[in-house]
Amino acid sequence: MERIDRSAVATLFSAEPLTAGRSVTLGAEEAHHARVRRVDVGARVRIVDGAGAVALGDLVKLAKGQATASIDEVSLFEPPAAIHFLVPVADRDRMLWLAEKAVELGTSSWRPVIWRRSRSVSPRGEGTGFQLKIRARMVGALKQCGGSWLPALHPDASVERAIAAAATSRRYLLDAGGPPILSRTFKAPTVVALGPEGGMDMDERSAFVDAGFEPVSLADHTLRFETAGIAALAIIRAALTVSGSHDE
Repeated sequence: MERIDRSAVATLFSAEPLTAGRSVTLGAEEAHHARVRRVDVGARVRIVDGAGAVALGDLVKLAKGQATASIDEVSLFEPPAAIHFLVPVADRDRMLWLAEKAVELGTSSWRPVIWRRSRSVSPRGEGTGFQLKIRARMVGALKQCGGSWLPALHPDASVERAIAAAATSRRYLLDAGGPPILSRTFKAPTVVALGPEGGMDMDERSAFVDAGFEPVSLADHTLRFETAGIAALAIIRAALTVSGSHDE
């Protein structure tokens, strides 16, 4: 792929497949983004689809409701070593912030878990409407960070359903009572479960531990869920990058 200065070239998102030699129609959100970036017809653009494809092309049409770009070349990128993320249904704004950072750190999947204490939070992020907001925030983060993969988004799940659906791999539960996370060696694929605001009940913790989730801690004191989540993802992603781990 040709070398470009990403700071000078707008990145747009396509929900359609990207094919060299063809044009792609982009939605109203991307047309708005192009106008905000002051991108005119004829400008060079970078286009991502969230599934590993990155295209370069030219903007050939810009209207209020859509934009069209012609594609010159497409490069395909392998996904990063897999980190699957079980996040609590919690405060809406804090979940949206965590979703952005999860994309920046190459999280492979995002599954909201309805813990018992999730139900006492208001306003909480749940349901299909909120999932659309999560996806939109993730798309924005992908365009800004230069990545090529979006996490797979799963619907809200009970504790039991989240455990049953978790990948059969190395499983970790963030828990202040566990050994330090840096005492562990990480390999992909990895599943990380993050508890709710106010903490998990003992029977919920036991359900995860009995299912093979190993408790690990980040600090001697309790962290807010979004702080714990981003810290754990950063540590594990850095460890997998250094080790060159690939999915087994």
